[in-house]
Amino acid sequence: MLQELTLKGFTKKLGSKAPMPGGGSAAALSASVSASLVEMVTNLTVGKKKYKEVEQEMEEIRNIAENMRNKFLNDIDRDSDSYEGVTIAFKLPKDTEEEKNIRKEKIQKELKNAALVPLEIAKDAYKILDLAEKVVLKGNQNAVTDGLVATMLSRTAVLSALYNVKINLISIKDEEFVKKITFEMDELSDVNERENKILGMVEL
Repeated sequence: MLQELTLKGFTKKLGSKAPMPGGGSAAALSASVSASLVEMVTNLTVGKKKYKEVEQEMEEIRNIAENMRNKFLNDIDRDSDSYEGVTIAFKLPKDTEEEKNIRKEKIQKELKNAALVPLEIAKDAYKILDLAEKVVLKGNQNAVTDGLVATMLSRTAVLSALYNVKINLISIKDEEFVKKITFEMDELSDVNERENKILGMVEL
């Protein structure tokens, strides 16, 4: 499993000529690091007298961030596996008309899955922005920059994952599917504005 590799091992694999892992797995990694930083800020806040009033909220955020961190680690493998399905489909035999049709259907099915996985990553990474905003505003101010980095990594994860969705949509023939996914992507289109808003809350 990719998530079990060391950082050195993963980045070496990412930098190789192998098609997997790719940008989608990198997006998931970015999101996982983002969630980790949110979790870090909450851990540096809980138990401090100065932040007693927000302790319960920070504990709740910490639990959410921890779960998201682990989910994104799983997504590193899920994204790689989804694209591997596409590569396998392209290798199917195409000597007869029947084989060609089976191959086309399989390719389309796998392309849809390869679009849905990074879309899910993008949607979940977008949710981190809400958590990051809360820890930036209410969390331990000695760790406020960690909350800002979480914000930037979240934004990067969203956009990175969306680009991986878009590249797969180009080859998908199902117009209704493409229309539906495009609409869902558009709902995340304000990610840059969200990032700027949070970053603008802090003067350094």
